[in-house]
Amino acid sequence: MACKASADPNASQLDQLDAMLQCIGEANANSLDTFFLVYASSLVFLMQAGFAMLCAGCVQLKNVQNSMLKNLLDACCAALGFYSVGYAFAYGGMDFSDPQKTFIGTENFFLMGVDNLMFWMFQFAFAASSATIVAGTLAERCQMAAYLCYSLALTGFVYPVVAHSIWSPQGFLSAKAVDPLWGVGVIDFAGSSVVHLTGGSTALIATYLLGPRRGRFYDHRGIPLAEPVEFPGHSAALQMLGAFILWFGWYGFNTGSALSITGPNRDEVVSLVAVNTTLAAASAGISSLYLNYYLMERKTGEGNFSLFAAMNGCLAGLVGSTGGCAVVEPWAAVIIGSVSGLLYLVTSKLLIRLRIDDAVDAVPVHMTNGVWGTIAVGLFAKSDKILLAYGEATEDEGVFMGGNGTLLGCQLISILFVQGWVTVCLLPFFCLLNYMGWFRTSSTDEVEGLDRRYHGASPHSKSQDFNSAIDAEMCGRTHKRLRRSLDLLAEGPNIQIQQYHQGPSTTESKW
Repeated sequence: MACKASADPNASQLDQLDAMLQCIGEANANSLDTFFLVYASSLVFLMQAGFAMLCAGCVQLKNVQNSMLKNLLDACCAALGFYSVGYAFAYGGMDFSDPQKTFIGTENFFLMGVDNLMFWMFQFAFAASSATIVAGTLAERCQMAAYLCYSLALTGFVYPVVAHSIWSPQGFLSAKAVDPLWGVGVIDFAGSSVVHLTGGSTALIATYLLGPRRGRFYDHRGIPLAEPVEFPGHSAALQMLGAFILWFGWYGFNTGSALSITGPNRDEVVSLVAVNTTLAAASAGISSLYLNYYLMERKTGEGNFSLFAAMNGCLAGLVGSTGGCAVVEPWAAVIIGSVSGLLYLVTSKLLIRLRIDDAVDAVPVHMTNGVWGTIAVGLFAKSDKILLAYGEATEDEGVFMGGNGTLLGCQLISILFVQGWVTVCLLPFFCLLNYMGWFRTSSTDEVEGLDRRYHGASPHSKSQDFNSAIDAEMCGRTHKRLRRSLDLLAEGPNIQIQQYHQGPSTTESKW
């Protein structure tokens, strides 16, 4: 009815019919694009469950509730922070025809004047993902108050400035600007630098200042241990479930960054993104698995196939694919993923040598491969793919594709900017928390477990007490039987053999 009412009554019937069909087509296209963003946003938000399961599986049983609550609070704080000021700082006053560049947005606070609310929803899911990267890194030793403060600071201010600089058309690094940097701008299709490098760099700063878990690298007197003590997670099944949920959610993370499914050639872009995402994850998992096998064989003489190396390798490949998944060929995605798996494993072992404790290997997965994913665009991006993804031809392409290095230079500048911005903002912030005593939990709470300190008795405590009682009962009965056997030996061999074949009394055997 709206399309019929908008038709010009003075036009011919043929012109009116054409206008109505165009109106209906535009309305349907808007509805399809909205549904596409709803679907993609849901997948990205589902990644919060993946992060929660992964973190819960990596920590000790006494810290499971605390770990999962921090993941939940990431989503809550991100929603409120991005609603109030974060979106305005990132995309406020966005205008694709305005050549003016700004450092930060200054409009649309509290979503006032925002027409496309689904765009806010999609970007909120990205902000929450950036914040929750840090949750696992600081697991088992960070205070709740400090975590809440950090989560609001990152999603409300630090992350939005990075998103504005690279994704807003008013950003000084944006490839979508009217006059992009060096005629090319920074190409980060789905957030290798904006999301993962920001979150990973934050995690590195925070865990360095927070220090390792007690007993990980130092004894109770602070003397370095000859070999680091492993703190194995309590559930490999939860870790694997979390990794698969994250992989599944990444299809919304990467394909949703196309923002539209109805425009010219958008189907080709989305299809290429999905294929490259899959290939990068698969090749990274394989490369990480076999490199770990080789290193273990060289060290111990016998290799092993590590589930955790393969699992985190897949996640590293997903991070590495994020920046260029729409602008590279599938064969390049395989190379990018393979290198991602290798870089993850090398960085993970380097952190251990440096005595930096990352409970879930978030820094090797997200920071290292956020850097690599950004650089890989400058190496493998093709001009025809850039034209399809961004709708405009660029003056350069990847170095390995015949480019002159301008795009690679822009990508390197974005890496320096993100790491510099995160360091300038969050290093003093975490230092202040640490100085005030609000950052790290006490030694007693860390030993007893954060679940007992912040959430009351652990839900597993009753079963643990029951199992302890059973163990004590079994030990007591074993001791009685041992004493009885010794008495029989002392009484003589005939009595010993006779009573041995008769077995214990009925009351003692049926415990």
